[in-house]
Amino acid sequence: MSEEKKTTPMMEQYLKIKKDYSDSILFYRMGDFYEMFYDDAEKAASLLEIALTSRNKNSSDQIPMCGIPVKSADMYIAKLIEKDIKVAVCEQTEDPASAKGLVNREVVKVITPGMITDSNLLKENENNFIAAAAFVNNTAGLACVDISTGDFKVTETKNLKLLLDEIHRINPQEILVSEDENIFELKEIKSEFKSKYITELPSSYFDRKMCTDKILDQFGIRSLKGIGCSKMTAGVAAAGSVLFYINDTQKQKPEHLRPINGYNLDNHLVLDEITSRNLELTQSMTEKTRKGSLLDTLDTTVTAMGSRLLKNFIQYPLTDPEIITQRHNCISELIHNRIEKDEIRLNLKKIYDIERLAAKISMNQATPRDLLALKNSVSVIPGLADLLKDFSSPLLEFPQSPEELYSIANLIEKAVAEDAPVLITEGNIFKKGFDEKLDELITLTSDSKSWLAKYESEEKKQTSISALKVKYNKIFGYFIEVPRTQINKIPENYIRKQTLVNSERYITPELKEFEEKVLTADEKRTKLEYSLFTQLRDQLAQKKNILQDTASFIASLDVFASFAETALNKGYVKPKINSENRVYIKGGRHPVVESMLENERFVPNDIYLDNDESQLLIITGPNMAGKSTVLRQTALIVLIAQTGSYVPAEYADISITDRIFTRVGAADNLAGGQSTFMVEMEEAANILNNASKDSLVVMDEIGRGTSTFDGISIAWAVAEELHNLRGKGVKTLFATHYHELTELENTLPKVKNFNISVKESNGKISFLRKMAEGGANKSYGIQVAGLAGIPVNVVERAKVLLHRMEAGEHILSNEKIKKMKSKARQMEFFPSPEKQFTESIANLNINEMSPVQALNCLNTLIDEAKKIVSE
Repeated sequence: MSEEKKTTPMMEQYLKIKKDYSDSILFYRMGDFYEMFYDDAEKAASLLEIALTSRNKNSSDQIPMCGIPVKSADMYIAKLIEKDIKVAVCEQTEDPASAKGLVNREVVKVITPGMITDSNLLKENENNFIAAAAFVNNTAGLACVDISTGDFKVTETKNLKLLLDEIHRINPQEILVSEDENIFELKEIKSEFKSKYITELPSSYFDRKMCTDKILDQFGIRSLKGIGCSKMTAGVAAAGSVLFYINDTQKQKPEHLRPINGYNLDNHLVLDEITSRNLELTQSMTEKTRKGSLLDTLDTTVTAMGSRLLKNFIQYPLTDPEIITQRHNCISELIHNRIEKDEIRLNLKKIYDIERLAAKISMNQATPRDLLALKNSVSVIPGLADLLKDFSSPLLEFPQSPEELYSIANLIEKAVAEDAPVLITEGNIFKKGFDEKLDELITLTSDSKSWLAKYESEEKKQTSISALKVKYNKIFGYFIEVPRTQINKIPENYIRKQTLVNSERYITPELKEFEEKVLTADEKRTKLEYSLFTQLRDQLAQKKNILQDTASFIASLDVFASFAETALNKGYVKPKINSENRVYIKGGRHPVVESMLENERFVPNDIYLDNDESQLLIITGPNMAGKSTVLRQTALIVLIAQTGSYVPAEYADISITDRIFTRVGAADNLAGGQSTFMVEMEEAANILNNASKDSLVVMDEIGRGTSTFDGISIAWAVAEELHNLRGKGVKTLFATHYHELTELENTLPKVKNFNISVKESNGKISFLRKMAEGGANKSYGIQVAGLAGIPVNVVERAKVLLHRMEAGEHILSNEKIKKMKSKARQMEFFPSPEKQFTESIANLNINEMSPVQALNCLNTLIDEAKKIVSE
């Protein structure tokens, strides 16, 4: 950026402000526009697709510039934020009309991906978290804040993998880290989340003493004990750094933040990033969107607050059986009171996002329309409280007296006009009668014409000048015009202002006084309304705790009513919670797959797992038969039960699970330099190293990424280890194509074989989707290939080759083998049988062989080896 040779005072001001916000595009307020200059202008013009012009066009020192209307700023800011560009908003902090010289300007806020409060820029059914990671004495601290709702939570762990999984689960829009490059864990975070917006802060922002003081000041407390953080070190450092960052960007103390929720990762069913992805909890694996996920299937909430909370329920299933059962009982009561439940949902539909409205009010960002939305919302809630008064569940007990909400609604009702504008600078916000002085100004501006007509009529009578006119122009303002022929009738109080050819113009003290009132009335009215509105907003900000408690209750009520609605509409049942480490699901269904079927009935299946006799189920069957569906639906039913919801089954008796692990399919991680097989092995290692007897493992194919014998060996050894894990074993569903693993039932006491039934007729198969006891006796791979669209000639050729191999023949004819050997000898002067033998081994592609093919090939090689030895 090069400065002008002859810099103007305004550009000097701009450059001085820009210097402090070099990492942001500076929106510099000039009247009704935000202007950008120099590099900011060139960058913004390209990204926003707006015209790039220049300042000092006729000079050799042209300055690139572009601008956007203030009224349209939200749209442009959203585009920049989507591209991970920070925006520093610089406003005029004094009235240009009263400014002496250059208007003062200051940056009033910096908008980053994690610092968004404008509802137009937010997804209503998702939180917008900013996360901070800190590391102290081998402990990782994680703090997360949603400034748009006030949520503030902190956790700690010594396990970096758990920290990374938690960040994945929270899915923050921005991550704060120390600029200290010597911290190994920060490099891991930057590598793992390189697609996220990562902001580096000075290491001083993470100083525990400074952070402790910052937290104490934020919440007006004397000790961290009051918010459950006294034993945290890294967690406090992370929490304090977020507060420093919020102050830096928002230029104010975030009064609306709720007390820190310190939580332990072990207090919930642990779901690592792989499991969340494989089970498609919040987004589908293929489209990477909400559609096709468990969240999308279960979400029948009717408020934005409820939808966000439901996502939290799914991401953090409970492990406390008492709280889980309390939720189940709450849903049961709503189901048995269906009429009231329907009425509750109808009322909930009328409620806006109170959580975010309260945050906007506290941050002085609420508009008149926001207050009307709040009024309409809280007006509904007393009726809801009345509907709930006969329910017995403590989860349906309203948190405070409806009178508190009535007072909020009445305050807004008396003040704000129903047709109030969006902006607080346009006037016309308040109802008549709210403020006497404001009413006078409104009357003055609206009745000025009638006053002038009345004044003119009275002056005509008093002066007897029938041609007298009261007029107005921009130069002289209001004046009285009298024909020159009648100036002899002019009273003494008339003051000559201008002489024209045919008339004289006068003013009077009364008219001058009126002029001053009228010409300043609009301006005074706008200023007074702005002042009155900020006072009203401050009054409502004092009620933030009531509003936040109400919002939390409305969100949970919405979720429970949604669970009840889903249970009724989809035939879900209330699960039982046992303490015997038993999982029994009768007629279980996959909630997502079932919801997507249109002309087909979902085939339910039963599952029984315990730690004594049926701990490891080996499930065989062809591809497309439904093995993966059974595995996933079992994990999902357990998870759904622990969220407190009813489940898709005829009957469910479930023990509390501490972790769910999945090894389901795999893809090459090319960017990370990992093959499919390496990904498989890392996921399997994670399971074997971290599962407990209270965990649930879903293992869908393992060992396919290497040779057949290696694959069988690995799958066998992994299955044995899961059966014997730490002397206890772990409940496992183990789907495989390796039929050899069914032999484990004969050697391990807690293994049971099952298969997905298939009906074969005239060489064709149909999938029954039903799980039956015993292992599958065929893989049906060729039939599945035919169903997938492989050409008929290829399928028929595969059948011939399969028949040969099953009969013990080599896949190549003897004549072809002899020709290949002869050709190989001709290529060498002194070919050796040993070399031919080793070359034939080297050219084998075991990855493409079935177990039977591999064994036949091995027999052939043994025969050839015997011939070489005998020769």
